[in-house]
Amino acid sequence: MNIYLGQLPQSVTEEELMVMFSEFGEIASLNLVKDRFSGQSKGFGFLDMPNNSEADKAIKALNKSTLKGSEIKVNQAEQRRPKKTFRKKSY
Repeated sequence: MNIYLGQLPQSVTEEELMVMFSEFGEIASLNLVKDRFSGQSKGFGFLDMPNNSEADKAIKALNKSTLKGSEIKVNQAEQRRPKKTFRKKSY
């Protein structure tokens, strides 16, 4: 299950998130979204847990929990919507 992590403190590291979520089960991947120029966290990321029941437990336990003084948001990530493409009209 793909999990959205939001309202993260900018100082949080991927290692801290891995430790936090590994208590609930296996983590397939973690992507902490960072600014491409400064390298600083943008305050959100995505985590993938292959076992849905473990992912549900992590979501229930960690949503609205406090991390470094910030209340974080943890929920199932929504599927990406396909981008709309526009075609030029030929006259």
